[in-house]
Amino acid sequence: MKPVKIVVLDGRTLNDDPKAWSPLDAYGDVVYHPITEPSDLPDRANGADVLIVNKCAIRQDLMAQLPQLRFIAVTATGFDCVDVEAAKERGIVVSNVKGYSTDSVAQLAFALLLELTLSVGKHDEAVQAGAWASQPDFSIRVAPLIELAGKTMGIVGLGQIGRRVAGIAQAFGMTVISHRPSGRTPAPDDPIPACGLDELFERSDVITLHCPLTPATRGMVNAERLRKAKPTAFLLNTGRGPLIVEQDLADALNAGVIAGAGVDVVSREPIDPKNPLLGARNCIITPHIAWATAEARERLLEATVENVAAFASGKPINVVG
Repeated sequence: MKPVKIVVLDGRTLNDDPKAWSPLDAYGDVVYHPITEPSDLPDRANGADVLIVNKCAIRQDLMAQLPQLRFIAVTATGFDCVDVEAAKERGIVVSNVKGYSTDSVAQLAFALLLELTLSVGKHDEAVQAGAWASQPDFSIRVAPLIELAGKTMGIVGLGQIGRRVAGIAQAFGMTVISHRPSGRTPAPDDPIPACGLDELFERSDVITLHCPLTPATRGMVNAERLRKAKPTAFLLNTGRGPLIVEQDLADALNAGVIAGAGVDVVSREPIDPKNPLLGARNCIITPHIAWATAEARERLLEATVENVAAFASGKPINVVG
């Protein structure tokens, strides 16, 4: 029997040690690449039975050049990097990994929110610069301090991550409302009420995005919608960058339409030096790290190996599309 060829196209972000991928050796001959440029994709994917991808774009034209390809394992929950319909037409199975980063993403969402509401970094910088030592009071404030208890959090997208964020918000004493872009009707006993997106923006003190990127959600946060928000509201995005029209958000921040934003994702990654959010007023940007705790990455790698093992056994799991 011809050996199975497994090609890891962009493994560096998950684990840059090739030895960490050794569990895949049980299922074929593994070729590891830390990163793959688009121009290198056809050559590196050539002859592969299995592709392991994170962000490399696997589109119809590339699949047409890969007659041997049978399985694509996406090392992420979002699978928009793969043309799933084209894969289905060619009999190529695509699997993703869900749930591995739920706790990590929820944790970063609140890290962003707590920085926006308490300015821990700014206060530390002031202390280190001598501002506390040089004045007589026992306490100084270099930015407004905002309590979360009693505030309303509006969650856009109530999947695993959205619900974990809801639980943390409630532990802080916040009221939680939601919008379901999927259009699914909440169960009658669902404790988290649902409303329209415009209403959510109008009512919320904190708006946090936890929905997938689809044609319907792309650009959902735009100038018109931001104008519906409270001037004291904060916006968080740990979902996908293109959910937001970034120029509109930058303009809204600079004009005081909303109070601040914390984003872990942007429309182009790595970030474009000309991205309008860079330098926007009270905008915190982290470099797509919500998913990347050591624990989450370990779970992700284990689940990816399980997806490959299941496909090898003829019983694929976590199939998308």
